[in-house]
Amino acid sequence: MNEIGELLRTTRENTGVSLEEASSDLGIKTLVLENIENGNIGCFKDIFILKDDLTNYAKYLGLDSKTIIDDFNDYLFEYTSKIPIDDIEKAIMEQKKEENKEVKEKVVSPYTNSIRRRGKLWIILYVLIAVIMLFIVIWAVKQITGNTSTNNMVSYIER
Repeated sequence: MNEIGELLRTTRENTGVSLEEASSDLGIKTLVLENIENGNIGCFKDIFILKDDLTNYAKYLGLDSKTIIDDFNDYLFEYTSKIPIDDIEKAIMEQKKEENKEVKEKVVSPYTNSIRRRGKLWIILYVLIAVIMLFIVIWAVKQITGNTSTNNMVSYIER
């Protein structure tokens, strides 16, 4: 990365462009361009944004951006392939612990808790069945009392 940064710096200086001018023209912060030129890859959180900035900076300076990105990808491959497997496994385990910790700390709403929702569903189903049965009983009672009252009415009218 130092070689890429040095190439960008020397090209910029040879063209007579100041860091502030390049920053203003590209819309990239001066500190970001300084870190790119110094090869400080650890300052960047997102490699994809860094690649985008590298591409734009290379194009701005009239360099072949594809070559710059290919060199950067080679650097990244070399850099990441030198990380010991134990360190990678340790980082993966720590990440899994953090994910599990986040799941445990997660606030659960009664509306999103699937166990409680299932329990409430059964209660709602029982209440619905009870209401339906109540309506059936009321309807049956009305039918029975309705028929007898109709018979009583007919006999009252006939008199």
